[in-house]
Amino acid sequence: MATLNITYNGMSSDVPLELDGPVSDVDVRRIAVEVVRSGGVPGLHLAHLREDAFNLYVVDRFRGPRGEDRIYLRPKVPFGA
Repeated sequence: MATLNITYNGMSSDVPLELDGPVSDVDVRRIAVEVVRSGGVPGLHLAHLREDAFNLYVVDRFRGPRGEDRIYLRPKVPFGA
């Protein structure tokens, strides 16, 4: 079980995902578009979200305190390195 956190338009929400194995950044972005369009993201349902809405987003991956996978999909920020 993994958790995908999507930040879009100033809102952020967690979505539980069943993944069979590692997924690429491209797949994470595609999955995010599908779950947002379908209403699977609490507080964030955009049925007409563009296919490329997350193309310039950053995908970060971390392990949670109990070893669970956490994937963050977030906009790039104009600061930091």
